[in-house]
Amino acid sequence: MRAVLFDWRGTLVVSPTPEEWVADGLRRAGRPHDAAIVSEIATRIRESNGDEDRMDAPGLDADVALHRAAFMEVFSDAGLDEELAEALYGSELDYASNRFANDAVLTIRALVRAGILIGVVSDIHFDIRPAFASVGLADAISSYSLSFEVGAQKPHPDIYDHALTSLGVAPQEAIMVGDRARPDGTAVEHGIVSLLLPPLRSTDDERLELVLKLAL
Repeated sequence: MRAVLFDWRGTLVVSPTPEEWVADGLRRAGRPHDAAIVSEIATRIRESNGDEDRMDAPGLDADVALHRAAFMEVFSDAGLDEELAEALYGSELDYASNRFANDAVLTIRALVRAGILIGVVSDIHFDIRPAFASVGLADAISSYSLSFEVGAQKPHPDIYDHALTSLGVAPQEAIMVGDRARPDGTAVEHGIVSLLLPPLRSTDDERLELVLKLAL
């Protein structure tokens, strides 16, 4: 193998729970954020979002304006004021709210030392390059294929084509590592070996040794 393509959220980093996200938004807005208030607001957002999950609708991560509009509509329908809505969206855009797994940096460094190229392939609506720089991996990532820049989300072939072309590798020379069957696992349909890991729930979860066994 010449390259490993990593998903970001759920694979390399732990994202905030809905309650953690709401609490951070309240702090940013300078408001009380005790458990009862957080739970009440999180419930309102969840109910407003609905079973159709409007905040994760197809195509949102490929269009920054569309993503913001969808979130703001859910916040409005939940009865949140503009200040809190902006604070919550600001929290959503903060890469620092997503914490790297303890084994992420070590795994990527081990792959790079072995001459493996690293690509990041993520359905995301903001630039996550600073996240990798913050943990000393700015020089380790050879390519970023971010949906809002490519204009396509997984499993659309364009985002995989972008990753492979950027790295200069053929599909059979790469491994896609992710945590969701539909977006990440469908890389196999494009000739890319796929490794699906359980979604990351804690920074203490250590699953990435499987990548080393497969790639090296």
